[in-house]
Amino acid sequence: MTRIKSFLVGASLFVSLALPVYFAAAALATRFGLIDWRLGFGTLTLGYGPMLLMGAAGLAVVALLLAVFVKPRSGIASAVVALVIPLFALGYADYVRNQAASIPPIHDIVSDAAAPLAFSERVLALRAAVPDGNLVEADPHVPDNPRFGAAAGQAARTLQQAAYADIQPIIVARPPAEAFEAALAAARAQGWSIDATEPATGRIEASVRSLWFGFVDDVAVQVSPAAEGSRIDVRSTSRVGVSDLGANAARIRGFQREFE
Repeated sequence: MTRIKSFLVGASLFVSLALPVYFAAAALATRFGLIDWRLGFGTLTLGYGPMLLMGAAGLAVVALLLAVFVKPRSGIASAVVALVIPLFALGYADYVRNQAASIPPIHDIVSDAAAPLAFSERVLALRAAVPDGNLVEADPHVPDNPRFGAAAGQAARTLQQAAYADIQPIIVARPPAEAFEAALAAARAQGWSIDATEPATGRIEASVRSLWFGFVDDVAVQVSPAAEGSRIDVRSTSRVGVSDLGANAARIRGFQREFE
C-alpha cells in the first residue's frame, strides 16, 4: 500500500504540474499559427481542458486521502499542491463562465448603431482568411442557438444598448485635425497596434492581439467635423468567437477615458 500511495502521490503531482504546460502549449501554438484556433482553443482548451482538470483533481483527492490515512503519513504537501492546481483552474473557469453569463454574447461594439463604421478592404481580407471567423455585419445577430439563452437570435445592437448604453460618439470642441491627433494619441496610449491612418479623412484603423491565444480584434476610429467641433466614432470587433467577454466595450470605454 505504501508503494501505491507513493506512486499515486507522485503521479498526481506530475499530472497537475503538467496541466499549466498543456494549456500554455495550446495557447501559444495557436498564437504562433502552429495549430488552428478551433483546435487550440475550441478542442484542446474548452473541450479537453475541463475533463483533464476534473481528472487531475480526482486523482489528487485519492492521493491526498492515501497520504493522510496510510501510515507512515507522507506526501501530504505534494498531494495538497496536486489538488490546489486543478481546483484553482476550475475555479477560474467557473468565474469566466459566470462573467460570460452576466454580459450579452456579442463581439461587435459600435458608438453609433444607426451608422456603424465600415472597415477597409485590407481588414476585411484579413478577417476572411480566418477559418470560421466573424463577418463584419451592419446588423449582426446572436446565433439562434439555445446555449445563448434569452439572447439567442436577438440583434446585437439591441443587446449592446441594454448593456453598454454609455458607449456613444465623442463630441469635442476641437477642430478635426486636432481631434484626430488626440484620437491617435489615445489609441497608442491604449496599446493598440496602429495599422493605417488617413489624416485627410480622419480615419484610423488599429488592431489588438490577445496575450495567450493571439486572438485579434479590429478597431476603426473616425473623426468627423461637427457643429460643436468634432465627432469621434469608434467600432471594435473580434475576429473569432461569439462572446468577447466584454473586451470590446472595455476597449472603447478605455479609449474614451484616454481621449477625454
